[in-house]
Amino acid sequence: MTLALDAPIVTEQRTKAPVARLMRSELRFMIRRPRTMVAFGVLAVAPVIAAVAMSVATTAVNNGSINGDRQLANIASIVDGNGMILPVFVLMLSMVMLLPMMGSMWSADALAGETQTGALRGLLVAPVSRVRLLAVKAFGVATVTMLAVVTLTVVGIVAGLAILGGDGLLTMSGTTLPFGESLGRVALLAALVTVQVWAVAAIALAISAATEHPLVVMASALGGIIVFTILNNIPALDWLHPFLLTDGWDALADVIRDPMPTDGITEGLLRAVCYIVIGYSLALARMSTKDG
Repeated sequence: MTLALDAPIVTEQRTKAPVARLMRSELRFMIRRPRTMVAFGVLAVAPVIAAVAMSVATTAVNNGSINGDRQLANIASIVDGNGMILPVFVLMLSMVMLLPMMGSMWSADALAGETQTGALRGLLVAPVSRVRLLAVKAFGVATVTMLAVVTLTVVGIVAGLAILGGDGLLTMSGTTLPFGESLGRVALLAALVTVQVWAVAAIALAISAATEHPLVVMASALGGIIVFTILNNIPALDWLHPFLLTDGWDALADVIRDPMPTDGITEGLLRAVCYIVIGYSLALARMSTKDG
């Protein structure tokens, strides 16, 4: 038997899947989860319930069924024929707990949930860049979070106009903005809320990279928000407030002032970006040493 020394050597070439395909696959996987579908169902129903409740209260005040409640009468005067205020109200109310909880939940599922089921271990032992893997996971969380805010906003606009009526936005300054400008203000608020929820999700993703228990991630993220909120209401700790993520959330209401002040909005936006960078940096640092 003779060996062909001059035979060509065949080498195995590994091909990488396109990043776009990985991102589409991750997004489909996240959206098809039952808990994600339930979350979007809640987001779609919440503005409708809020609009019906506002309409009933407004009708009761106008008909004289409720007398003597000045606060309720003031609220009724604001929302009556002012349907564009509904998405603003729903977004601001959801920023307290609902949207951060959902962002934390999706971050928990992205890493800790897959670590618990063993799905992430296979990806970590494969010849896949950790940066690429984290980028795909972060993209999925960020996209689903953005879709959640968009769902809340669109349903809020439709429900507000259909149930409460009106074609403009009565601002906190007492002026009325036309429909086009009102739509722009609501879209701006939705974008700002999205960035704030991304900041919560980024920190939750860093925690998710360090544990295999999704409930720990959600409890830590939501517990942190509660602690931040408490600290933010202690005047003696005013030196600490600029470092707290929740410090700029009240300034989001400035989008419905006329003219719109931008100092608080800009400060809160920059703070959220810093939290996003810190969260993803910590997640990447943990992923680079994670063996499953």
